Amino acid sequence: MKSYKYIALSLFLAAFALSSCSDFLDTEPDQRVDIDTEDKVTKLLVSAYPTANYALLTEFSSDNIIDNNAPHQEAGPDKKGGTFYYNRPSYSRIDDEIFAFEPAKSGNQQDSPSYVWGGFYESIATANLTLQAIDEIVAKNGGVMSDKLKSARAEALLIRAYSHFILVNVFSQAYKDAEASKYDIGVPYVTKPEDKVHVTYDRGNVADVYEKIQADLEEGLKDINDNNYEMPKYHFNVNAAHAFAARFYLYKREYDKVIEHANAVLGTDPSILPDKLMKLSVFESCVTSTDYVNKWIDPEDNNNLMLISTMSTFQLHLRGYRYAWNGKALDETVYHTAMGSGYTWWRWYVNPYCYASGFLFYSGNSDYGYFPMKVGESFEYTDKVAGIGYAHIIRREFTATSLLLDRAEAKLLSKTNRDIDGAIADIIAYDNSRQSFAAADKATYTANNALNPLTRDIIEKHYKDVKNPNCFADWNFTQNMSGSFVVPQDVVIYMNAVNDLRRFETVMEGTRFFDLKRYGIEYSHFIGPNNEENKLVWNDPRRAIEVPQEALSAGLESSYTKLEKQPDNSELKMSTEKKVYSN
Repeated sequence: MKSYKYIALSLFLAAFALSSCSDFLDTEPDQRVDIDTEDKVTKLLVSAYPTANYALLTEFSSDNIIDNNAPHQEAGPDKKGGTFYYNRPSYSRIDDEIFAFEPAKSGNQQDSPSYVWGGFYESIATANLTLQAIDEIVAKNGGVMSDKLKSARAEALLIRAYSHFILVNVFSQAYKDAEASKYDIGVPYVTKPEDKVHVTYDRGNVADVYEKIQADLEEGLKDINDNNYEMPKYHFNVNAAHAFAARFYLYKREYDKVIEHANAVLGTDPSILPDKLMKLSVFESCVTSTDYVNKWIDPEDNNNLMLISTMSTFQLHLRGYRYAWNGKALDETVYHTAMGSGYTWWRWYVNPYCYASGFLFYSGNSDYGYFPMKVGESFEYTDKVAGIGYAHIIRREFTATSLLLDRAEAKLLSKTNRDIDGAIADIIAYDNSRQSFAAADKATYTANNALNPLTRDIIEKHYKDVKNPNCFADWNFTQNMSGSFVVPQDVVIYMNAVNDLRRFETVMEGTRFFDLKRYGIEYSHFIGPNNEENKLVWNDPRRAIEVPQEALSAGLESSYTKLEKQPDNSELKMSTEKKVYSN
């Protein structure tokens, strides 16, 4: 018999209530307005996108955050020398737990595992309600489905696939391969709305979840178009759907499909590529932090393929508190290219408009960390007199620049269409987008020898040196994840480049954690004034963030559970051995 444990639907509904995102879902089924027209279907889909933001959980679990209270060197090219450590408070107890790779037991506020879990399952529930409503409308129409409903159905399937994709990458181990991932616990894949209180689901396994995501993704891609909405960038438009497909197949290591879907967005003509990528010149007129935020999330910017509005206090956690993008993590993402190492820009002179344009928190000679405006928040007041309301962060969930780096990796690792020259061209095109300053600024930088165009020769010199951050002498560690995950030695230099550039491109967005997991990169967090090392090896069960405490209390299996084969190899079961992981 299977020994899966189950989660009750009531747990999902409790989590949904936490996020306060959908009045429709908070209404008793028999009191809801029927979703019986095309317009009602499309309006319902507007609320189907997840409003929870996973960035805090995954950034605090990655190598992009340090503990300011642990001894560290100051970040930046103009170091004062010496080692610093402070006595800064945490923004919340959950920050301490997540940074220490511990289960978060301290609450269900915004950005907590409870909030993310509930928010993404609410998204799935709304998508499923939409799909059910479409089926009912089509049945009333004698089986005829209009183009508008076809597009809505495709969007709902893509939302369902995407939400499960994030959940499985946050709360489960990374995909290894079709066989090995059968032994890693997945997340419940929910495919229909429920109106009963105690419907049960099992977590299955990661391989099974990926199969179901792929089925929804491929079905959704067939009919998605940009015609249902006036602002398609806030929906799964055609380009966003292809970008999601490219990311999914990259994680699944089906590289030819990555290239296919990336080409559908980026094209294959190098002359048109620059117009699709980020241009730092758009920040020339910015004065306030709000100006910068609005430029980053501009739906008219070709680089932004899909935007998602989330409710998140992520920015506040980083503003002068204990955990920050600072020290070694800040050097390895931004400043290392500005240290006179003969790379593409020099010291403080350029440093992509100070990452256009964030700000450094400091007091006297103490630097507490940096914050980029690409994840800046806006505030929605519910009571201006009392000064209360909701903090919002609009996520740039899919961008052309990130997609370009996905394609570069796929070109390097494809067994059938390996294209090193093409990957190098994509890497150079990406770096050119980081140098797309306003003309006057670029002329000044160039005249002062502070800016150099990236070339193949520079790539091969810079990324061969393992003393440079994000560089490895070989990538054999990927074979711990799967014997089929082989990075040939002659592409190691270029994989180092992709690893470095993607870390820079996605910093504070949350996906660096997914890269660390899927590659099997081992790293450590250093905690407190005693500098205690807390290391995540490639197969550490804590690479899966623990599900919310209320889910465990309801009987859901821990994310640390390892699946095993029955003695007759006929089916999977869960390990009954309970282990405590401590440092």
